[in-house]
Amino acid sequence: MMPRQAYAPTPHSYVPNTTLSATINLDEEVKLADTRAERDLQESLAEIFSIIVTIDELEKAFLKDAIPEADYTEICERSLKQYKSLVADETVAKAFVGLEEFKTEWDLEVPRATERIRVGMPSTVLTAASGPAPTPAPGGGAGGTLILDATENFITFLDALKLGYLAKDALHPLLTDVIQSVNKVTDRDFENRGKIVQWLITLNQMKATEELSEEQARELELDMNSAYQGFKRTLS
Repeated sequence: MMPRQAYAPTPHSYVPNTTLSATINLDEEVKLADTRAERDLQESLAEIFSIIVTIDELEKAFLKDAIPEADYTEICERSLKQYKSLVADETVAKAFVGLEEFKTEWDLEVPRATERIRVGMPSTVLTAASGPAPTPAPGGGAGGTLILDATENFITFLDALKLGYLAKDALHPLLTDVIQSVNKVTDRDFENRGKIVQWLITLNQMKATEELSEEQARELELDMNSAYQGFKRTLS
């Protein structure tokens, strides 16, 4: 019987490289980055990686009804905000390149996170709220307040277009207010509601200071006017 080996066998014989060993100081601390800027960059990229994986798992959990809608919305909005903040940094953006390139580099298979980042909003925000639409109470009330908020948000957005606001960072927050307030009023898929969602996606994919062309602005104004009329018809 052969004596028991004191170590696990290896599939290949290992021959020490004395030349390489002589160049390594075992007492020296291994550094992942030489400068503070490099460390900050690596930390930011690691955070982006973590956020992408988190969003993908969050989407899976939501599809399985494993997380309450309110919790999903809160976590998703926070994660998307953090992601956008990180990639907005010029140094990080240069190293990140783009979502597809980052996924390829780190061998990430995250289709649900990819779609959520492309859209830029939780699915609960893009879809109408469940349940019956609130109706105005006599003399005002919660229903009337929600309708008024949605109407004001439509008008504010259209006014912004007429005043020449074309940049993503000016229009995207206003259009987000429109879809969120509309969803609180009605769950009906009214005429051109889908256009609001499509324009949200278009704006989300633009850089913060990037502007719509004049042709895009005219098309957006027409779509939003049609959506506003469609919204008002659901209230009659």
